[in-house]
Amino acid sequence: MRAVGIIPARLHSSRLPRKLLLEAAGKPLIQYTWEAAQGAAALDQVLVATDSAEIARTVAAFDGLCRMTAEHPSGTDRIAQVVREHCPDVDLVVNIQGDEPEIDPAQIDQLVAALQTDTSSDMATLAAPIRTPGELNDPSCTKVVCDCAGRAMYFSRATIPHPRDADPGELLDGDSPWRLHLGIYAYRRDFLLQLTEQEPSTLERLEKLEQLRALETGAAIRVVEVEHRSVGIDTPEDYARFVSRVCAVDEAQRRAG
Repeated sequence: MRAVGIIPARLHSSRLPRKLLLEAAGKPLIQYTWEAAQGAAALDQVLVATDSAEIARTVAAFDGLCRMTAEHPSGTDRIAQVVREHCPDVDLVVNIQGDEPEIDPAQIDQLVAALQTDTSSDMATLAAPIRTPGELNDPSCTKVVCDCAGRAMYFSRATIPHPRDADPGELLDGDSPWRLHLGIYAYRRDFLLQLTEQEPSTLERLEKLEQLRALETGAAIRVVEVEHRSVGIDTPEDYARFVSRVCAVDEAQRRAG
């Protein structure tokens, strides 16, 4: 199966303006994400999809491949346009968030492998165990509940499953029953195009979670569990920590060399 990774990239961000072009770490943030995605053996190609000429010029400057799109309400819609217009021979499409520069290429490979082996699933995504009360109680941290076959039953910003008689703190210390959904998806090409042609569903509008549209249509979503999550860059503080990590690695390599 031929698989393509597409990074939807928009210029404006409310909490961290122009974050994909920030380069205090030495390179634009979008370049770090593109280079990490390039490390995934399962991807035949990595593209950036944007409606920003400035981002397109930045991607071209580091020899990345970019496709221009119209304005869209979501990154998924942006990706669908690129797939429809430029990827006729692709079987699987991976949606990679542009603000996750430390994404593990091996996790992208796991995601693609899940759809290659589970031919009855329409799309796949990742989840990791929740270990802290902060993540468990944070509505911005989406939770997913799966069936025994590893397919998603529901996604929510609420704490699901709800511990009616148990102390959440005690459960977090052991085999946590909670799974944090990670915002990376792999789609079968035809399913992606069909999904983005549908109107937002009732549950999607309520929880503001796009993947609920797929569940409401009866789609099968394979959930692959991984041990750790990549860190998204949403705030100036997030970016400052990322720059610090990059500088620490560069310094260690300099001393080793």
